[in-house]
Amino acid sequence: MTTTEWLVCDGCAAMIYGRRFARAGRICPECGWHAPLTAPQRLASLLDPGSVRTLELVVADADLPEFTDLRPYSDRLRDARARTGLAEAVVCARGRIDDNPVVVAAMDFRFLGGSLGTAVGEAVTRAAEIALRERTPLLIVTASGGARMQEGILSLMQMAKTSQALGQLDEAGVLTVSLITDPTYGGVAASFATSTDVIIAEPRARLGFAGRRVIEQTIRETLPAGFQTAEFLLEHGVIDMIRSRAELRATLARLLSVASRRPVSDDRAPAPQPAGPALITDADRLPERDPWLCVRAARRLGRPTTLDHVAMLVDGFDELHGDRSSADCPALVAGLGRFEGVPVVVIGTQKGHDGAELAARNYGMPSPAGYRKAARVMRLAAKLGLPVITLIDTAGAHPGVDAERHGQAVAIAQNLVLMAGLPVPVVAVVTGEGGSGGALALTVADRILMCENAVYSVISAEGCAAILWKDPAAAPLAATALRVDARSLLRLGIVDGVVPEPGEGAETDPVAASEALRAALAQTLGELLPLDQMTLVTARRARFRRFGSDTAVLVDPAAAGRPDRVVSR
Repeated sequence: MTTTEWLVCDGCAAMIYGRRFARAGRICPECGWHAPLTAPQRLASLLDPGSVRTLELVVADADLPEFTDLRPYSDRLRDARARTGLAEAVVCARGRIDDNPVVVAAMDFRFLGGSLGTAVGEAVTRAAEIALRERTPLLIVTASGGARMQEGILSLMQMAKTSQALGQLDEAGVLTVSLITDPTYGGVAASFATSTDVIIAEPRARLGFAGRRVIEQTIRETLPAGFQTAEFLLEHGVIDMIRSRAELRATLARLLSVASRRPVSDDRAPAPQPAGPALITDADRLPERDPWLCVRAARRLGRPTTLDHVAMLVDGFDELHGDRSSADCPALVAGLGRFEGVPVVVIGTQKGHDGAELAARNYGMPSPAGYRKAARVMRLAAKLGLPVITLIDTAGAHPGVDAERHGQAVAIAQNLVLMAGLPVPVVAVVTGEGGSGGALALTVADRILMCENAVYSVISAEGCAAILWKDPAAAPLAATALRVDARSLLRLGIVDGVVPEPGEGAETDPVAASEALRAALAQTLGELLPLDQMTLVTARRARFRRFGSDTAVLVDPAAAGRPDRVVSR
């Protein structure tokens, strides 16, 4: 096809003028369908002009299998090379994206359906090894029907080999990103395409282990519309984000920049500093307040949410979605960005400002998928050496049959273990409600802060009243007894500092509230960033070890010569 021809869109059947289609990056202007790109076209579209350095792929054909179906395999290879001008179904290159170095392996579906044979597996593995040697992020662009049947069991081994190479990049702390294009199936989908730190997909790109026709013929079941498309996979927690072709370069540039921790120029005017101290660390400086009034204040719908604070405080935030297993929990948001020029991971519960948003966000109560998403992103922070900021405003983890069926308790428990050993600075801020274990699962941190009108408790005041007073109306009494307010928690040493709120509360001036939070986070991170991993983890574990340490002694009978006993102090 030349660019002067008219063509029919595969997405909507509209007639498209070729030149307009090419100028738009081969995207239909009517429906947004993304037409396939060749591997060379993909490299040219993603990498900075003049930066592409193609890595030559020399293929040894001496030991080709003597496989013949309707045609000999050797004839198919010869024809594919003649038709595409490529040695194999992948092209590898060094290059830069917005001046960020990257190694790229781009697959080409024109070459035997982008199938994964030994040469493709070797090329992807060697690209990963170059990225490992040079500590350069690896980007893999996938387009494949799966493993190459003509090469038999050796093609299956490429799944293990390439996955092993990505595992070594994990161990070395090198970012890996996959870009899923249509289609990506079989052995590629079940290996390097979905083993990366971040999975981006083009709109409507299909990804799956078995193709739609195979599934329908095997299980005799009619599959839902949109099955295995990027949109379906985002909803079910498999991929991190969908980006149109026009957005890809900017998104990749942000991810590469954050992962490399490169400094960026910041020409913005300095943020206004809040009046008064950034943090209150002396409980006597906080006024005594009725804890029940604090509970009611913490629940006001106008209070800034996690995404409100992120919009004010974090530059270039790219939200990551999904637990890579079954779902994407809307009550928990997580992503990468820059705070005051420092690359960070931000994780937080998300409520809303009206009934519709609250319902859509599950009232800010994360499901097991939410906690597993948080864990996945925290592991990424540990891999890349990025500090973690968590923002907590939740009545607690979501209760219910589905939550229990999917292991709510296990998901929370795993987060507690994970956070205790994260080798990076962790700052947690209770911005509204801090409810029970659902809040604690994001609050095992080096520094724990809370906003002046926030509350943090083992159970809701109403729940405590119903259980112990046998009367939910006794919630105000329960709130006082539970000591849920900032002044009490600062005195107990549960929190390290309190962030002042403007006026009658954060909801009266959300911008000022975010700026107060900015100052508190900047001060706190400034204290933590110079500390080494061992110091951070040791101090964090000691912090939580001391709670209740003076209440009992466990006597070891082998050492003391006496029966086991617990002595109260």
